[in-house]
Amino acid sequence: MARVTIAAIAEEAGVSVPTVSRVLNGRADVAPQTRDLVEKLLKQHGYRRRTSRQQTGRANLIDLVFNDLDSPWAVELIRGVEDVMHGAGVGTVLSAVHKRSADTRRWLQNLYARRSDGVIFVISSPNTAAYGELQRLNIPVVVVDPAGGAPPDIPVVGATNWSGGMAASQHLTSLGHRRIGFITGSMQMVCSQARLAGFRAALGPLVDESLIVEGDFDYKSGYEGALALLQRPDRPTAIFASSDTMALGVYEAARRTGLRVPEDVSVVGFDDLPEARWTSPPLTTVRQPLAEMGALAARTVLRLAGGGEIETPRLELATDLIVRDSTAAL
Repeated sequence: MARVTIAAIAEEAGVSVPTVSRVLNGRADVAPQTRDLVEKLLKQHGYRRRTSRQQTGRANLIDLVFNDLDSPWAVELIRGVEDVMHGAGVGTVLSAVHKRSADTRRWLQNLYARRSDGVIFVISSPNTAAYGELQRLNIPVVVVDPAGGAPPDIPVVGATNWSGGMAASQHLTSLGHRRIGFITGSMQMVCSQARLAGFRAALGPLVDESLIVEGDFDYKSGYEGALALLQRPDRPTAIFASSDTMALGVYEAARRTGLRVPEDVSVVGFDDLPEARWTSPPLTTVRQPLAEMGALAARTVLRLAGGGEIETPRLELATDLIVRDSTAAL
């Protein structure tokens, strides 16, 4: 029988997941009638708290799983996860599944063999079969910035992408820019959709849909998208790219078309990777706290692996606009 989740208990009781968590943890800040109902449902469904590593004899290992490992974005997340795991005396097993079902099956076999305590997914769309198998094995899962969300009882760590997209766009309009190009990330990703929504909210009637092009977070798509925008006779005076890596592609497209950054075109990125500070001119960008997101995911999965519960399955860290030299007044 599948293990009942606190999300399922919360839905049946008509309360929030944090309320069920508070009942489980013996907190006093729950109305008596609500507590009685939740405890009745917990007993009725045979809910069992997760058992700890020490009780199950697991291996003090956490799996950290990516689609691909070839981006600076991944490096920052790994750094945050590893800092926490090292401090806790827990090993980190790094894997890449490349979106292929065969890779996922092989990874699950290896995970079972080494009896990992938990899993952190940093992949665009985890296989639903993998979720089910991990739940059957009673292995806790945390997902970082998924594409289409995750099951409601699985914790998700993300950033405030909508407000980050709005802040970057408002910065450009405050400098007098009105024709602003936008290069999205993959539109299958929730973060891409949120950044675009923030951009649209900031510009309002100034949005020109023909200046919005889809990228894929990589350098090539940033370069190609910017080239298409900058070769227009009515080119934009500023471009907001949904990742720093794409923004570096915008720099190259500007150079190839004989334009200067920021004198001829202002550029904003998203992430605040180390390269953003080193490039010339240094890149104005939205800081996404990648290392902190990795650290939060690590602390969350360790808590679950130790038999604890969490207050909320949706965890968001704030973004900040970092103004450097790639933007200028029109």
